[in-house]
Amino acid sequence: MKPRDIVNGKNSLWIFGYGSLVWKPDFAYKKRKVGYIKGYKRRFWHGDDFHRGDKEKPGRVVTLVEDQEASTWGVAYEVPESHMEESLQYLNTREVMLGGYTTKMVEFVPKEKSHSPLLALVYIATSDNPIYLGPASDVEIAAQISISSGKTGHNIEYLLRLAEFMRLCCPEVEDEHLFSIEAAVLKIFPRGEITPSAKTSL
Repeated sequence: MKPRDIVNGKNSLWIFGYGSLVWKPDFAYKKRKVGYIKGYKRRFWHGDDFHRGDKEKPGRVVTLVEDQEASTWGVAYEVPESHMEESLQYLNTREVMLGGYTTKMVEFVPKEKSHSPLLALVYIATSDNPIYLGPASDVEIAAQISISSGKTGHNIEYLLRLAEFMRLCCPEVEDEHLFSIEAAVLKIFPRGEITPSAKTSL
């Protein structure tokens, strides 16, 4: 979907983030809701050779993998009509051109029970992407994250911020994949010994 096709006929647009967008949207929005989407699991299976890695040492960032039994928690942002085109152009550069993601519309379920489900745009990287890395053990993923850094910062920062979001905003949710990789990284670098470059913007 092109940005212009997405905004046609809409007064506002909801965008669902499940990776760095949960703490760093960097676009104008009117409302923010924590919640989840069904039918997908979050996995550190996508490569990143710009934001959190480089060509020689690509980082690992999250994407969504279809799984009818799973759900993925994150944040949905409501973008008003006046900022839709600008926000989508920014995200197209950040997520599609530099990140290798594609777009899809999904049903988002807010954490607040009184709020109704809504349709949201989400960015997903699939296995046909040239920088898609695919499955690996928690230890292997942790080892790769521990040595990768890109234009936005260290890959460890990305991992720890995502884990922090889940504990603060979704404490009742046990994200085994995320927390297992976090634990494996902290075995390599105990929290007090994480390198300054990885802590820069924590």
